[in-house]
Amino acid sequence: MKSDTQLQQDILAELDWEPSVDAAQIGVEVNDGVVTLAGHVSSFAEKWDAERAAQRVNGVKALAVEIDVKLPGDSKRNDSDIARTAENALDWMTYIPSESVKVMVEGGYITLSGEVDWEYQREAVTGRVRHLMGVTGVSDHIVVKPKVSLRAVKSDIEAALRRRAHADAQKIAVGVNGSEVTLTGTVQSWAERDLAKHAAWGTPGVNKVVDNIAISF
Repeated sequence: MKSDTQLQQDILAELDWEPSVDAAQIGVEVNDGVVTLAGHVSSFAEKWDAERAAQRVNGVKALAVEIDVKLPGDSKRNDSDIARTAENALDWMTYIPSESVKVMVEGGYITLSGEVDWEYQREAVTGRVRHLMGVTGVSDHIVVKPKVSLRAVKSDIEAALRRRAHADAQKIAVGVNGSEVTLTGTVQSWAERDLAKHAAWGTPGVNKVVDNIAISF
C-alpha cells in the first residue's frame, strides 16, 4: 500500500505526463488515500483531463476536485454563442437522434437534458460539448431510455465481465431491478471498477448503474 507521500508524487508525475494539463497550475494533497486537486486551469476540458489523470493512479481511494476554470480573454464567449455552437456540434453527430438532447447555457455552464437509446450516445454528447471554447462546466441530465427487454441483462453483464476481466469477474455481483443495475464486490484497481461499470452501461435497456464496488489495495 502506498504512503500518502508516494501517492502524491505519483499523481503529480501523472499530471505532468498528461500533455493536455498544465501541471504547474494544479496542487495535490493526499490524506489517507483521499486526494484533493486544487488550482486554476484555462478550460473545462483541462479540468476534466486532470481528474481522469488522477484517477488513473493506483491507490486513489477518493477524489475531491477544487479546481477553478479561469478562461483567458480570447476564450470567453457569451452564452448564446456557446449554446448555438453546442447545438451545431450535436447536429453533426449522425448517431444522435435529432432533437433528442436539449442544451441550456448559463454563465458558460452547459446543462444537457433529454433521452438517448444507449450509454455511448450520452458519453459522446458530453464529450463533444466538453471541449467547446468558453465552456466552464457541464451538467449531464441525459437519460438512457430502455427500448429492449431486460430479461437477460444480468447474464449479459456477467458474460461481459468474464470476457474482459477474468480475474475479478467472479468477485462482482450483479443485481437487476427493472432497468437499474447494482454492482457490488471488490476489485484491485480503479480501472477494473470502471471496466465493470462500462460493461453494465453497455447492456441494452440499462438506464441506471449503482456502483457499490470497493477497491482493495
